[in-house]
Amino acid sequence: MNQSPRSWSDQRVENIVGNLLRVGVWLAASVVALGGLIFLYRHGREITQYARFVGEPSEYCTAAGILRGSVTLHGRNIIQLGLLLLIATPIARVAFSVVAFALERDKMYVVITLIVLTVLLFSLAGGHL
Repeated sequence: MNQSPRSWSDQRVENIVGNLLRVGVWLAASVVALGGLIFLYRHGREITQYARFVGEPSEYCTAAGILRGSVTLHGRNIIQLGLLLLIATPIARVAFSVVAFALERDKMYVVITLIVLTVLLFSLAGGHL
């Protein structure tokens, strides 16, 4: 069976998925490290107040708030952005798998992977429709 080098073989899909996961983890780690360096540069000499509990600001609870703070180079927001990238990496892998299975015309795996992707996105949204 002659396959062109551009065909979607299982080996090619596995290589792309492996690279996607590798790049996603490295990118997330780099963003977290950058955010940590910025945070330490700006707040590293502050004395921690253990007698008073201060919760996280609400801006760290939404993707929009994290992005706004990251653009303005706030260390904590950049760390949070790195964590969002880390969470997004396996979701991107599942989304790519849907496309790969569709290109391979494997309908059963497309349906199964779409169900998995739906569950992931639903749980990421906090379980709200």
